[in-house]
Amino acid sequence: MQEEGNRKKNRSDKKKIGLTTMIFIGLIGGLIVGVVLNLFVPHSAFRDAVLVDGIFYVVGNGFIRLMKMLVVPLVFCSLVCGSSAIGDTKSLGKVGGKTIVFYLLTTALAVTVAISVATVVKPGVGLDMSSIETGESAVAESVSVADTILNIIPENPIGALADGTMLQIILFALLIGVLLAKMGERAELIANLFNQCNELMMEMTNLVMSLAPIGVFCMIAKTFANLGFDAFVPLLKYMGSVLLGLLIQCLVVYMLLLVIFTRLNPVRFIKKFFPVMAFAFSTSTSNATIPMNIDTLEERIGVSRKISSFTIPLGATINMDGTSIMQGVAVVFAAQAYGMQLGPKGYLTVIATATLASIGTAGIPSVGLVTLSMVFTAVGLPVEAIMLIMGVDRILDMVRTAVNITGDAVCTTIVAHQNGDLDREVFNRMEESNA
Repeated sequence: MQEEGNRKKNRSDKKKIGLTTMIFIGLIGGLIVGVVLNLFVPHSAFRDAVLVDGIFYVVGNGFIRLMKMLVVPLVFCSLVCGSSAIGDTKSLGKVGGKTIVFYLLTTALAVTVAISVATVVKPGVGLDMSSIETGESAVAESVSVADTILNIIPENPIGALADGTMLQIILFALLIGVLLAKMGERAELIANLFNQCNELMMEMTNLVMSLAPIGVFCMIAKTFANLGFDAFVPLLKYMGSVLLGLLIQCLVVYMLLLVIFTRLNPVRFIKKFFPVMAFAFSTSTSNATIPMNIDTLEERIGVSRKISSFTIPLGATINMDGTSIMQGVAVVFAAQAYGMQLGPKGYLTVIATATLASIGTAGIPSVGLVTLSMVFTAVGLPVEAIMLIMGVDRILDMVRTAVNITGDAVCTTIVAHQNGDLDREVFNRMEESNA
């Protein structure tokens, strides 16, 4: 009895100090420290150079760099293992085609939802531009459709891996996975090596994410030390518009698609998948959720791992519905703030450009701000307008990451159902055991 009590106590202690809890503590702590520095601590060399632009900047951006370090090897190994697990080329092509079409469709729907919400809420109307600091932002180069297609084929796969060119990495990984499956026992040694590398990257991801509370604390503290409440107020309507768009996409669009194509209970699906959403919310990175997403889909939803090990890493790279919603709202917000009229042609341009911009975007925090410059350029908005929303993007990024991975899971479930790889007994049995 005493041993059982100790086990319960240990489980309770683990819950109290779980990663999600620690990240939220870091978030709230960083917010408090940042606001205190902004309102009560006068500018000085120690406050600005040592603390805000020194310790907070180095630790926060150091954490982001660690996550960026994981992106290429994690996606590459996951896709090689996933595509080789599916087996024959015919099945891979069938699954891959359905997955990509679904991802593009939901992304286009996401941008449409965002523009509709922002048009109604009008977040940028009445904004005093003189009260907002502007500056330089990273610009993503606008590429034609023809070049986008050609750029999928790597001239140098090693160079693509070194440069982090995600579409080229995806194609190269898929080819390797298909050929490994075709060669069978002849390539067993190499296949095992990739599987071990994949496991290694999952362990490295867990190691890096253990530093997340410290990284989040420093990034949030730096943000609010510079932003303060005065600059935050004009952005509340923008934040509300993005959150409303994300809510509609996650709870209405995704769940309708789930019911239409699989007839699964959407409430039950959300209940089962919620731990993954919470993890994605706390980490703000789709890549870090890949292992947990695949495991949850297999153990609680009933999706075969041979499907999810392919579609989930692919979705973490090309399916960025939450990011597209942010970009759609941001364009309307900036256009209203600058007094510009987009018109029907402008809105169609936003939908098309934001959909294309989401393809190949790495699943790491705030990368959507860089691809947003492509969308701004396409509709004639000044790229410096991105600075309007950069300060609060960290908060919204947490929510849209949860939406991104939910879209990946819904797509995977639908594709698995159509491919005969969805075990409904697992879905229902797990629910009964949780009741």
